[in-house]
Formats: sequence, C-alpha cells, structure tokens
Amino acid sequence: MTDTISSQNTETRLDRLTRALDSGAAGQVRYLLTNLHASEIAELLESFPHGPREILWELVDADDRGETLVALNEEVRNDLIKEMETHDLVAATEGLDADDLVDLLQDLPGTVTNEVMRSMDKQNRERLEAILHFPEDTAGGLMNVDVVTVRADVTLDVVLRYLRLHGEVPAATDTLFVVDRTDQYRGALPLTTLLTNDPDMMVAAVMDRGIRPIPATTPDDDVARMFENYDLLSAPVVDENRKLLGRITIDDVVDVIRDDADHSLMRMAGLDEDDDTFAPIFKSARRRAIWLGINLFTAFLASWVIGQFQATIEQVVALAVLMPIVASMGGIAGSQTLIIVIRGLALGKVGISNARWLMYKELSVSMINGIGWALVVAVISALWFQSTNIGVIIAAALIINLVCAAVAGLSIPFILKRMKIDPAHAGTVLLTTVTDVVGFMVFLGLGTIFLI
Repeated sequence: MTDTISSQNTETRLDRLTRALDSGAAGQVRYLLTNLHASEIAELLESFPHGPREILWELVDADDRGETLVALNEEVRNDLIKEMETHDLVAATEGLDADDLVDLLQDLPGTVTNEVMRSMDKQNRERLEAILHFPEDTAGGLMNVDVVTVRADVTLDVVLRYLRLHGEVPAATDTLFVVDRTDQYRGALPLTTLLTNDPDMMVAAVMDRGIRPIPATTPDDDVARMFENYDLLSAPVVDENRKLLGRITIDDVVDVIRDDADHSLMRMAGLDEDDDTFAPIFKSARRRAIWLGINLFTAFLASWVIGQFQATIEQVVALAVLMPIVASMGGIAGSQTLIIVIRGLALGKVGISNARWLMYKELSVSMINGIGWALVVAVISALWFQSTNIGVIIAAALIINLVCAAVAGLSIPFILKRMKIDPAHAGTVLLTTVTDVVGFMVFLGLGTIFLI
C-alpha cells in the first residue's frame, strides 16, 4: 500500500471516482485507489451505493483489503465479506496487527476464522487468543500484544544493542515496558529517555514509574478518558496480577472516541452507528419503522391529552393557536438539560453524588429562562388576542413546563441507566412525551379553569 497521503477531501475523491466508474475507466479507478490510505478507501466504499461499491471493491489492491475491511463500518464490512471467497478472506488477514485482526475475525465465518488460526505460528496464535479472551469494548479487546519489554537490571546500552539486533520495533512504539522475570509490569522506558541518557546508566535509574498500567477489564470509554487526562501516546495493559498483556496506542483510542461520537449522534435519532448509509430501501425502512412506531405511540398520548380539553379549545380558539409554543419551549429546554446530563454520564462527570447540585442549577436556569420568556410570550399573546387572562395563562404554563422539562431532562438519563438502557437511545422520546403531555395538560387545564 502506498504511503502517499492525499490532500483532496472525500467529496472531491468521490466525484473523481464516480466519473471514472461511469466512464468505465477501470484502470483510472485502480490508480486512484492505489494512491489512497486504507481508511480513505473505506470512506469511499461507504459513500457508494451497493452496485458501484462492489465494482470498486473488486478494484482495491489485494494488499489493502485487510486494513480496508477493518476500517469499514460493521454493516458494510459484513456485506463485502459475504461476497468474498474463503482464500481471499484468509489472504486479507495476512500482515494485520493482532488487535485489527481480532476486530476482523469477529465478523468472519467460523470456517474462515479456523483457517486463519491454523495458518498462524504458535506464538501469534497465542497472542491472538489472548485478545479474543476479552470483550471488544474493554482495554483487553483494544490492546495490541506486539510489545517490546526490557528488564530493570540492565544498562541502556544493552537495550540499544538489543533493539539493533531485533532489527525493528512494532509500529507506533514510543515506549518500552519494563517487566520482571515473571512479566509483571514495573515501569516504562520512553524512547526519548533511552536515546538521551548515558548508555552506561541502568534502566532502573531512568525508567518512568509514574505511567500506571490499565487493567484489561477497563471499559474502552474509561481508557479514552485516561489517554485524554494524562496525554498518553501509549499505555501498558495488565491482568489482575499486574502481568503485562499488551499495550494500547493512541490510534486505537481515536477509533474509540470516533465510535462513541457516532454512537451518541445516531442513537439520539434511534439509529445504529454501524448502519450502512446506502443500505437497501426496505431494510432501512424496516429499521426506522420501529422507532417511528414508538414515537407515534407517544404522539397519540399527547393527542389524547388534547382531546380531553376539546370543549375548551372549541370555545377558546386562541388556546389551540398558542398550544404549540408551550410544548416547543419545554422540549427545547428539556433537550438542553438531557444532552448535558447524557454527556456528563458518558464522561464520568455526573453521578448520584453531584446530581442534587446539578438539579438545583438546572431548575434555577429553567426558572430564570421561564420567567423571562414567559413575560415576553405573555405580552405578545395578550396584545395578539386582546386578553390579559390568556397572557397570564400561557406565561404560567410556560414556567411550569420548563421546570418539569428540567426535572425530566435530568432524571430520565439516570433512570434509564439504572435500567441498563442507553440514555442516548430512549431519552429523547421520553423527554418529548413528558414535555408535550405536561405542557398541553397545564396550559389547557389552566385555560379550562380560568376561561370557561
């Protein structure tokens, strides 16, 4: 695979490839793909509908296919794997890092996985099995077992001669890890320290004991937070006995951060981050129908509440005109709180211990905004319909709904998390239901009491 990094953006490359495919210039397509990184090829494959995508995949160089499959989202990868022969799949796995190979093996048919395992030597097979032992969303599932270890009781000169004899170091190596005779982690030896100190010094004298190892069972989002907090480029992974198992590098963490961002964004709309943008129409329709059905149920619930005040609305038409304002303002205010809490939970900044203070803050913000905007809406409504009572009613309903929206926006994520439901997935629908039902009920209820 070429090391050239294209300066063109994905949209420009997409246009050029589309024109080349439309003109039947297979040679030009192959040339364009040869000059791209595997991740760039993956982006392009995800940007094409099924027909052109399969043609494009056939033109991808065999040496690039393994890394490209790893970079693809799960659904697109699975679709391409189904169309590949066993020997092509086995060939695609050759040369992949162990952590990337694990990601790919989890989507391969069992026969192909067995074939890949049989083609490995004992050492590489044991390394692979060590990663497969852990869930993919943990430090153990992220780690790469290809590490360079040294002992504390040798000189830096011995380490340098060892590296020269070794001939090469694993990609993205910025640190060597110091272990004892039982492979327990003792510290880290950054390459900068190795190269800038007296070769006669002992490793024990210069190694960094402050780089704490990451337990293999640590969730991947906690791993990402550690890399952010401590500005790490790589970190050791250990078992419960501090035995060194492997390392995690910054490129693995970037993937976690990107996947988490995609997850949060797509879940807010009830979608999956691994969904194929160009999936077949009926397949996409079926997925979205479930979410639309749930939303329809909540809409009927809000409509039912409105229906209970049909006589009021028939007598005071102004209530029907102003009704959407109350629900809309509550929905926006609640969404602001909801997103803040979901983000805080994801980052570990919000929990039971500080929920009371956050509730106080969000209620205060809602009261201030509620009173401020309630006065604005009250004045406009009173002038519009020549009725002070309507202005007062909508102002009161607005304040009450914004306060309820703040309570719902903060409590819903905690409740869903306790129920082991992703707050980003169901939080928006529940919040909308609460703000619509409360908003309509309060506004129309007050209208019934004071205007009828």
